Amino acid sequence: MLGSTNVGRLACARNNQPYIVPIHVDLDGEFLYSYATLGQKIEWMRQNPLVCLEFDELTTHGQWASVVVYGHYEELPPTPEYESSRTVAERLFQRHPVWWEPASVPLAAHEQRTRIVFRVRIGRVTGRRARA
Repeated sequence: MLGSTNVGRLACARNNQPYIVPIHVDLDGEFLYSYATLGQKIEWMRQNPLVCLEFDELTTHGQWASVVVYGHYEELPPTPEYESSRTVAERLFQRHPVWWEPASVPLAAHEQRTRIVFRVRIGRVTGRRARA
């Protein structure tokens, strides 16, 4: 299921306050790659890199699946030591038309924010499935 979906919900926490937001991801090996701009989720994950992602698939009321991924946030800055990881991320992102949206489209009356490429190292995966 992780290989066939690219939208999930990212959960992170800071100071005992959880935060959850939908994000686009791409799976490659033991990593989920993503892209965002500097903002709340990036700031929170920098402070607490333990994250959780949830993916679901609803076919009918009695036929559904959900997967929860526990992992560790890793930022991929544009430096030589991360070049190969960023190349993997960019190759994955290129499979999707206008992959940079909505993260890099400036909001009205706001400056364009810094772009951040990151990945989540998958630590543990759980899931459930129902078939009617």
